Amino acid sequence: MAISIASPATRRGKASRHARVSAICLGSWIVAVAVAVAVPAGGLSAETGFQKRTTLPASLTGFVPRLTSPNQATTGSLMLRSEDPGKFVEAPRVATNVEIAVNGPVARATVTQRFLNPSDKWVEGVYVFPLVDGSAVDTLRMKIGDRLMEGVLEEREAARKRYEAAKIEGKKASLVEQERPNIFTNSVANIGPGETVVVQIGYQHTPVYKDGAFSLRVPLVVAPRYHPIEAVRQVQIRAGAEGWGMADPVPDPVPDRDRISPPVLHPKAGETNPVTLTVNLDAGFPLGDVISSHHGITVTERPNGAVTVVLADGPVPADRDFELVWRPAQGTAPNAALFSEMMDGESYHLMMLTPPTESVGPAPAREVTFVVDTSGSMAGGSIEQAKESLVRAMDRLRPKDKVNLIRFASETRTLFPKPMPATAETVDAVRRAVLALEAEGGTEMLGAVEAALSTGGQSPDLIRQVVFLTDGSIGDEDRLFRAIETGRGDARVHMVGIGSAPNAFFVNRAAEIGRGSATIIGSLDQVGARMQALIQRLENPAVTDLKVSWPDGTAVEAWPNPLPDLHLGETLVVSAKTDRPSGEITVSGRRGTTLWTASLPLDQAAVGQGVAKTWARRKIASLETLRARGLQERDVLDGEILDVALSHGLVTRLTSLVAVDVTPSRPQEEPVATTDVPLNLPQGWDFDKVFGKEIEDRLRLDPAVREASFGLTVASLKASTEPLASPSVSGRSSLSLPQTATMAELKLWAGLSLVVMALFWLIFQWFRDRRKVA
Repeated sequence: MAISIASPATRRGKASRHARVSAICLGSWIVAVAVAVAVPAGGLSAETGFQKRTTLPASLTGFVPRLTSPNQATTGSLMLRSEDPGKFVEAPRVATNVEIAVNGPVARATVTQRFLNPSDKWVEGVYVFPLVDGSAVDTLRMKIGDRLMEGVLEEREAARKRYEAAKIEGKKASLVEQERPNIFTNSVANIGPGETVVVQIGYQHTPVYKDGAFSLRVPLVVAPRYHPIEAVRQVQIRAGAEGWGMADPVPDPVPDRDRISPPVLHPKAGETNPVTLTVNLDAGFPLGDVISSHHGITVTERPNGAVTVVLADGPVPADRDFELVWRPAQGTAPNAALFSEMMDGESYHLMMLTPPTESVGPAPAREVTFVVDTSGSMAGGSIEQAKESLVRAMDRLRPKDKVNLIRFASETRTLFPKPMPATAETVDAVRRAVLALEAEGGTEMLGAVEAALSTGGQSPDLIRQVVFLTDGSIGDEDRLFRAIETGRGDARVHMVGIGSAPNAFFVNRAAEIGRGSATIIGSLDQVGARMQALIQRLENPAVTDLKVSWPDGTAVEAWPNPLPDLHLGETLVVSAKTDRPSGEITVSGRRGTTLWTASLPLDQAAVGQGVAKTWARRKIASLETLRARGLQERDVLDGEILDVALSHGLVTRLTSLVAVDVTPSRPQEEPVATTDVPLNLPQGWDFDKVFGKEIEDRLRLDPAVREASFGLTVASLKASTEPLASPSVSGRSSLSLPQTATMAELKLWAGLSLVVMALFWLIFQWFRDRRKVA
């Protein structure tokens, strides 16, 4: 349409403006339709920043097996959207079994994942799963029928190429990759129609000893991560000699966002990914209490003083962390331990030492800035835990202290311009602000970190402390680590991980870089005891200037390096490799003005299996911390990490495990589809606060989808007599997954209706303008 621009005084000019406005309206409706069609395809929510993939990824690659529609579903199988409108494909089903053997200071775990292809075509399953922060993953086995394949460790890119080649050739293959130190991806290629592939992953780690108790965490679900997108992109233009300029690319704050954003099942669609779990606990000392923080358990004593722990209710949905806590019997609590292992002619040692805990005087005056996460992922139980924790912490403030409160979600808000004296009026104002907190929006944490570290420090005579309360559900960990490193100054950053599935990697690493402590609170029941322990750490000086002296002439490589400060109730854990197994180790430190030393003889160390791998993993973790802090060249550190990983057979950011069946199983003429296995929403999370009400409305409006969504769930597995996810099992599973859908079709029809309305309006305006001109 040609639009002439004439004088506003003419009637023809008025008509042209009417036409121009009509054209703009039509363009706006077309844009609205484009947005309505594009949003369900897996874009980002402008408000929350969470991937809106839920159970329906944007597309499936390759051929889509057994296309169906929601009203054709006869079981509770999960449907993934295909590229054909209104058609869906069944996703692979996953069941997991976890077996852990704790022997002294080392826990050895075997995770068995059973992938079932419920369709009648060939598929590739991609499952994102969590492990303990700092896990030493070293074993991969794949079982198909009676055939067992061992995985091999290779550099990440080489392993990926080998896996992709096997997939193209029709061979079954499995690839385990690390996305974060606590997030891994298991890809399984060429699962045949109705076929089951069993994949077994082995890893080890060290239980935590703090406040007189040992704890073992088993993460069971990867919580949805918020991925920031720069609202304003500032581009640097480089001018050339010819006068033309080029814009430097703006780096994505989360370049691997697709790798850590699996689809999430709506809670109303039931529970999926059932887990069975067994812990064989041989602590090496008489046991007192053995409790599970979040699951019912059955504890069976064994003749040698060890115990076996199983889930009391059988299979449970993978929707929250499992935590086992055990305490030594009265009067048997250890304050030091030393274990050694010989490997390839070298001596490896693991030392655990708890400094004295007696009081060293009155609590010093403090400047405390509380920073609380009020994003959508904190809605529900998490925000209540955070509020209760803050109220308890404020009760300990004194008038000589200073306090401030910062909250963050999509934006950061500070209660006071700077920390204020903790008078009764100030504390009351903070308490009222805390009780009024509500959770909604994105998780823009960077601004909160910068505000917390820049608004304090006005009183050099006060000990400066920053206390973060967050679930850590973010994807831009690295830039937050750098912000803490560059802005910390003399402050100590203490992290409190909140919720049923907190990002423990972020919580622990941020506390380490901030020279503070890390605390995990998984339920309201834990707030009292764990906040009390944290308050005691805040009110007592840390053990500083820690140093470990080895026998003269000993070549030693010990990690972490440098040694961290220790807070009240914390244990020093050092892994070392030496060229001699004898002599005496001396540990020294300072707590306030009090000097403290302890000695341990190397030749009296107990034999500890897995100590060498523990050393390797701790070295890698320390090098990664140096890399995150930007203290050394990244290429140099990557070279060291790769050398350690390859020599000790560990999965890292730079290495992966791959297993390939030598015999092709998929005929070349049969294509393969790739599907992401969905995860549960962590227990206590509010789906609408994270992803919006789109899926909720779809379940409510579409009876076919609603009925198909409440089919077989985890409960169906409990009624089954078939063993779950055993390496020796290769038959079909009785596990079924629920389904759900987006509002893609509703949005499409709404958009088309708006286009038709806009066309009618345009025609009406055109006839009216013609009459006016005439």
